[in-house]
Amino acid sequence: MAKRIRVAVLYGGRSSEHDVSRESAKCVIDNLDGDRFEVIPIAIDKQGRWHAQDLRQLRASTARALPVDGAGQDVALAPQPQGAALEGIAGGGIDVVLPVMHGQLSEDGSIQGLFELADVPYVGSGVLGSAICMDKDVAKRLVRAAGIDIVDYLCVRAGQWPAHAAELHEQVAAELGSPVFVKPANLGSSVGVTKVTDAGDRRALDAAVERALQYDTKVLIERGIDAREIELAVLSSLDPAAPPEVSVPGEIVPRGAFYDYERKYLDPEGAELHVPAPISKRQAAQAQRIARQAFVALECEGMARIDLFLDRRNGRLLFSEANTIPGFTTISMYPKLWEATGLSYGELLARLIDLARMRHERRRTLERGL
Repeated sequence: MAKRIRVAVLYGGRSSEHDVSRESAKCVIDNLDGDRFEVIPIAIDKQGRWHAQDLRQLRASTARALPVDGAGQDVALAPQPQGAALEGIAGGGIDVVLPVMHGQLSEDGSIQGLFELADVPYVGSGVLGSAICMDKDVAKRLVRAAGIDIVDYLCVRAGQWPAHAAELHEQVAAELGSPVFVKPANLGSSVGVTKVTDAGDRRALDAAVERALQYDTKVLIERGIDAREIELAVLSSLDPAAPPEVSVPGEIVPRGAFYDYERKYLDPEGAELHVPAPISKRQAAQAQRIARQAFVALECEGMARIDLFLDRRNGRLLFSEANTIPGFTTISMYPKLWEATGLSYGELLARLIDLARMRHERRRTLERGL
């Protein structure tokens, strides 16, 4: 029997999406093939400490989310001559890391840099692609430069508000109109997002910006449009010369004002998910083309979920955002889209691990100038 691949599954983390990560990791661990993979679960608590977890207890649990047991053995990732090792784990050598963490310090290139320093294969985009996609302002600038339509927005940095609030109020009214969505530039899962129905209501706009600034030093004020939310899953090809593969499109129909954090994760009736999306073949093909183009323009690798808007007024498709570590819960669109396209949850995870190891081997052949 072939030796099993040792996969360190990291979850939790210090971001505001800590709890979402625990739900995603539960589904990932449940779907990793035990015959092929030796799973090493590592929980990162909200203070940033790494703790080994008992796999048997995790798999036996019927809870929706994995626990973060701080009593577990403390763990550290350390570079070794022949790869990385998890100090604190018996036989600490690992073959690949599967980070199932969302948000800041998890999806923004920070932890990917640690994996690079440790010289260990890891699933998902590298440092650059992760950082780009986490910053919605930078991501929008790049896709716009690639010829992809985006929704009009303004970027406000800490210090500009309230110092220049009067000028910015006028700019929002003149350039964006009403309604607008105010969101942190470097956060996901709709955390810190506010819909301001009347952008002329200065008090409401001030409150929305101040709320977003609690989570980030850069805030986006985005024009609200009457649009359908279309999502696509993108996956790198096993052939490095081939273009990335794109799933069928899906659609999210929120039940309420917009698809906020509560409707995404706390309310089981928060939205309807349509897979595939009820759009025309021409629109589906166009959405897939845009998703593939955005994936390349944003330096994504391995996987990403590309979110688009379909404007109800004119049928235009516009880029919304890219998620390099999308949700992997039972209701998450990324695995659902691939299942509808013909790739099961377990096969998807195996493919992502294969891609991570292949990329690592390719990069090892590069000259480092030493």
